[in-house]
Amino acid sequence: MTTHLAIINPKSPQNMGSILRAAGCYQAQSIRYTGSRYARAKAFSTDTKNAHLNIAVSHVSSIIDIINDKHLTKVAIELVEGATPLPLFKHPEKALYIFGPEDGTIEQDVIDQCDYVVYIPTIGCMNLAATVNVLLYDRLAKVTKMPNDDQIIINSRDTNNRTKLG
Repeated sequence: MTTHLAIINPKSPQNMGSILRAAGCYQAQSIRYTGSRYARAKAFSTDTKNAHLNIAVSHVSSIIDIINDKHLTKVAIELVEGATPLPLFKHPEKALYIFGPEDGTIEQDVIDQCDYVVYIPTIGCMNLAATVNVLLYDRLAKVTKMPNDDQIIINSRDTNNRTKLG
């Protein structure tokens, strides 16, 4: 499975920090972003798990690279009329998931280049980082064989957590 994230003009350092953490937890291969707002905000160091050390994070001028993204299925995550609800969506093997800004929407020309448009059926719109987390969890839940032992818990939990069931 190949997972790439594309964030259009993110503004909140807290959201990007949460997105970086989610990308690390769910093993995304890369994050790209457009705009100048995050470049100014990243000095706030909200990437608490230093995911940027293991995941390629790059500023791009165009969210879709027509030449290099040919092998990726482009999926916009947005509240768009006619979009597929996430519970009914079958995730592609190699995906580029595109998310709009916190205070806007994905532009029509980007939507038109996508293979799918998916929305998360909630009442009201979700926070950008929450949307990324829900999408990545849904991908994991639908395409991955879940482990049935405690090893993933042991490997993933915080160093202060050694709790066990009685």
